[in-house]
Amino acid sequence: MAVILGIESSCDETAVAVIDGAAPTLEQRIVAQRIASQDEAHRPYGGVVPEIAARAHVEVIAPMVAATLADAGIRLDNVDAIAATAGPGLIGGVMVGLVTGKALAMAAGKPLLAINHLEGHALSPRLADPALLYPYLLLLVSGGHCQILEVRALGEYRRLATTIDDALGEAFDKTAKILGLGYPGGPAVERLARAGNDRAVPLPRPLLGTAEPHFSFAGLKSAVMRAHQAGLHSQEDLAASFQRAAIDCVVDRTRRAFALCGPVTALVVAGGVAANAAVRSALQTLAAEFDLSLVAPPPALCTDNAAMIGWAGAERFAMGYSDSLDVAARPRWPLDAGAMPVRGAGVKA
Repeated sequence: MAVILGIESSCDETAVAVIDGAAPTLEQRIVAQRIASQDEAHRPYGGVVPEIAARAHVEVIAPMVAATLADAGIRLDNVDAIAATAGPGLIGGVMVGLVTGKALAMAAGKPLLAINHLEGHALSPRLADPALLYPYLLLLVSGGHCQILEVRALGEYRRLATTIDDALGEAFDKTAKILGLGYPGGPAVERLARAGNDRAVPLPRPLLGTAEPHFSFAGLKSAVMRAHQAGLHSQEDLAASFQRAAIDCVVDRTRRAFALCGPVTALVVAGGVAANAAVRSALQTLAAEFDLSLVAPPPALCTDNAAMIGWAGAERFAMGYSDSLDVAARPRWPLDAGAMPVRGAGVKA
């Protein structure tokens, strides 16, 4: 394993990290990291504006690289490789980070590792605990993605389920917008739900009990909007009932995925929604049904960050991988390119 400079810019966080892949503890593996949030810039719009995000990345990424290297007490010459997100994501932001990574690799004569952002999430639990062994069942839940994958080895992924419409994190954010909770919405819904009755509002559980373990959250989001417009329930009860319905769907779909995968070492959850304590608790109970442990990265590593990109780069570097400097940024980049299309699914599938 090596010392890797990681760069992440696929959405609305500009992040840089230095990772020591051979260090014995998580605190030592993440030698230094910085994250510049764009929440204030996007809050007036209730969501991420791609052009604003790309311009913000351009403004801060070079000084962030310099500051992170200084935090780590090293020079660019001291790293073994540069790992940068090459997709999927908002293409403007992806291009900013990837071009920066290319320039640094060229200037320092270091290998470039073009990292799939989803692979960063998929491997982030191994950053927290490298003892996690392949294969494992991964629930990847974030603002832009909702999938279940069998992670067989580095670079070997079998998709078992995807969303046919909204991702889970997107459903949380849209529910927050309906309730007027502001941006970012997922944490706001979780906080409000703690004070509510999660059985107070009758809400649907889309696809619950169906044979294929795919997800659908658009109908649930629409039901929340109708309930809010009716004005019969408190904000707290709406948030709690939404969160309960979403969790019921996630648990049911993941349980079904277990029937479709081979033997696995653990149930793993990653992505921004993995920071939700209620989601983690429900998945802990589900994992116990199958005599497995639930493995999740610390909440700070669930949202977009460069440490996971650097770690994915470290794993790839250790296996002898590198990428050419003409590698292209990709707005869409499935982990399982051979997965069959899902009827009714949109581009996020």
